[in-house]
Amino acid sequence: MAEVASWRWVRAEGWRGLLVSVGAGVIAATGQAPFDLWFLSLIGLGLGLLRVSLAGTARQGFWRGWAFGFGYFALALSWIIEPFLVDLARHGWMAPFALIGMAGGMALFWGAAGGISVRLRMGLWGAAVLLAAAEFLRSYIFTGFPWALIGHIWIETPVAQWAAIIGPQGLTLLALLFGAAIVMAGQRDWRGALVGLGFALFWITGNALQGAPEDLTDRPVVRLVQPNAPQHQKWDPAHIPTFFRRAIAASEANPRPDLIIWPETSVPVALDRADRTLAVMADAAKGVPLVFGIQRFEGRQIYNSAALLDSEGRVSQIYDKYHLVPFGEYVPFGNVMARFGIHGMATTQGDGFSAGPGPRLMDLGALGRALPLICYEAVFPNDVGAAPERPAFLMQLTNDAWFGQISGPYQHLAQARLRAIEQGLPMVRAANTGVSAVIDSKGRVLAALPLGVAGHVDHPLPAPASRTIYSVTGDLLALSALITLFFAIWAYQRAVLRRFAD
Repeated sequence: MAEVASWRWVRAEGWRGLLVSVGAGVIAATGQAPFDLWFLSLIGLGLGLLRVSLAGTARQGFWRGWAFGFGYFALALSWIIEPFLVDLARHGWMAPFALIGMAGGMALFWGAAGGISVRLRMGLWGAAVLLAAAEFLRSYIFTGFPWALIGHIWIETPVAQWAAIIGPQGLTLLALLFGAAIVMAGQRDWRGALVGLGFALFWITGNALQGAPEDLTDRPVVRLVQPNAPQHQKWDPAHIPTFFRRAIAASEANPRPDLIIWPETSVPVALDRADRTLAVMADAAKGVPLVFGIQRFEGRQIYNSAALLDSEGRVSQIYDKYHLVPFGEYVPFGNVMARFGIHGMATTQGDGFSAGPGPRLMDLGALGRALPLICYEAVFPNDVGAAPERPAFLMQLTNDAWFGQISGPYQHLAQARLRAIEQGLPMVRAANTGVSAVIDSKGRVLAALPLGVAGHVDHPLPAPASRTIYSVTGDLLALSALITLFFAIWAYQRAVLRRFAD
């Protein structure tokens, strides 16, 4: 690493150094959808890690890690301002604070990783492992927020197929190690070239794991309905009939499918007051089972639900969303906060939505049993893996109108693809404004409706693949790798330091 001295800008201090770290984070975030610039992302990761590893004190390591993370999350999570712009009067003032607060808050994990790595003198490789551990932690603590994980940069590449074995946390560790390897190779260090060889092996084996698309002859056909209701009009009485008529027309279209799916909260009335609306829907479905998103009440409690209108036109099964969005679907101490005019964005009720009892399968007859996922729930691999038994397919009902038009909907779609790979299960995804998609068990998008388009898409339902290793072990393999690498690098660095001391 002696040649690093010639990279003066890498060693910059003060505000200039802060900007270098922030810039490295922004470059690293270009690997996320919709950019998908994975190689540029690896360079950004390598530079950010190098900055941390060259810090002289733990405090300096913290701030370099924090600035690195701030740049990354400021771009990767820039869509976070979109929900606050739907109702400018109530929430618009929060938008800039939300982005700065979210980016700064998530960056604390990266800052802690940087400070600890410098304190323990872990070097470049240790910084990579500790940053992977930080990403692991932010996926779980405080209900978890695994959106824009570093490992998501692989979703458009064959390396993503390794998610079936090591999951998203394992993909994150790979990305950071390969980013560090780029820096090492740039310094003509043989270890960087060796890890680069490992990258080639992961790429080649990923291609082999993906295989060829399956033959879908004689498979049942699923219809995904996309009414395209912009969020600022979705609950406007003047526009509700238009969106409902679009969904009805799509459901009536011939030829007839085997299952129809409407998106999250696509029915404009609560379930307990929807008898006439459901009769219209049943008439449009013409005996085809129809899964739809709707709100429902139980006393003072309100649920974000998915329900099945069966071939007889009856609501025969209901699933209630249980992993709710903090400050979106509920507000902690909501009844108290409501007195000050603070509500969840998706509801004006005090406490917001109530959580359902947990994962449930929905029996869809000849199509098999599906695991319903409402919006945000598809972001959590551990939620998907918590199903009481292995389903035949994953079924996401979502309203991505909250996420704007630039990056949020595409990142949400990318995560749905990763869930399919992890579990070896197809995913059908009905999104209010898009992107609605049929995804096979290898994460390939077989059919889709673009963002901002009203209509429907029919496509055969892919078959499930064999059960994956990740579906059995979860994040255990990635966690084991993190712990093993941490202690191996820590022991190596201590040995090197003792040798120099002698």
